[in-house]
Amino acid sequence: DTSLAEVNSFSPSMPISPSSMINQYKFEDGPELRDLFITVDDPESHITAIETFITYRVVTKTSRGEFDSSEYEVRRRYQDFLWLKSKLEEAHPTLIIPPLPEKFIMRGMVERFSDEFIETRRKALHKFLNRIADHPTLTFNEDFKIFLTAQAWELSSHKKQGPGLLSRMGQTVRAVASSVRGAVKNRPGMFTEMNNYMETFNQKINLLDKIAHRIYKEERDYFNEMKEYGPIHTLWSASEEDIADSLKGIASCIDRCCKATEKRMAGLSENLLPILHEYVLYSEILMGVLKRRDQIQGELDSKVDALANKKTEKELFLEEIGKLEDKVERANNALKADWDRWKQNMQCDMRSTFTNVAENNLRFYEE
Repeated sequence: DTSLAEVNSFSPSMPISPSSMINQYKFEDGPELRDLFITVDDPESHITAIETFITYRVVTKTSRGEFDSSEYEVRRRYQDFLWLKSKLEEAHPTLIIPPLPEKFIMRGMVERFSDEFIETRRKALHKFLNRIADHPTLTFNEDFKIFLTAQAWELSSHKKQGPGLLSRMGQTVRAVASSVRGAVKNRPGMFTEMNNYMETFNQKINLLDKIAHRIYKEERDYFNEMKEYGPIHTLWSASEEDIADSLKGIASCIDRCCKATEKRMAGLSENLLPILHEYVLYSEILMGVLKRRDQIQGELDSKVDALANKKTEKELFLEEIGKLEDKVERANNALKADWDRWKQNMQCDMRSTFTNVAENNLRFYEE
């Protein structure tokens, strides 16, 4: 969503290095004061008679008063991260919860439980927790605190407890979905614009994701062919004395191209593919959030319609409508603030990602 005006604002007479462009985009806002630092590292395999799974070390350092200690170290498996995400969605149905990597991330590209798979997931889980930590509301969620601080047996015990008030509220919102049908009558214009924006964004980000994977596959096929092509020239040089030096030179050149292509592939798999896929998941999350907001609005609309048709129990209906109006207003305000924040982060991520890709490509062609 970068306008052409931004591109044209650069003077054509002044060469702009990719690094300076990255600096310009990355540091538009000053660094925020943080009081919660989380690291996900040290993956460890566990093999039991029933299953094989990976746990990750989660280290938390904080200066917040509500924590009993300034540093915690726990081990968590993927299912624990799924539990945290579901609790956040229940507690905050109209906030944008960061996405988790799917059960099988980068399907078709890496083997499950391979080093590459585990490292890709570790990075995604690290980003998931830090996005929550940076969120002005989610960061103070009680389940998030328990996830970061509780030992394995304590977390297991906490999971077994019955749903609290916030969980029941989330279940109520989901239950409304079955009772509300059709378009929302009184949806504010800005949420209609959000819906339209997300429909377009969803199409475009999915297309970008497919193109990026196709480019990566083509690069990989090209790389695999080159790996075989270089040694052939070296072997050929042994039987052609007159052109041996030239053939060895070609083999050396192919070897350098091979190494440059490998670095380019690493840049795509580490910087471009994960970001695009994260925003594919974000687009699905946002469409779900907008739907939940509409469900709350739909519940209010149905009560208002029922009031118009009812001649008795008006006071009871008016009280319910007043509560629903407050609920809709809270949902609207939460989503508005989160929407602006998400959009700003998304644009910053996209700018830096594509600038990194451009810089990576420049290095590749120079080499």
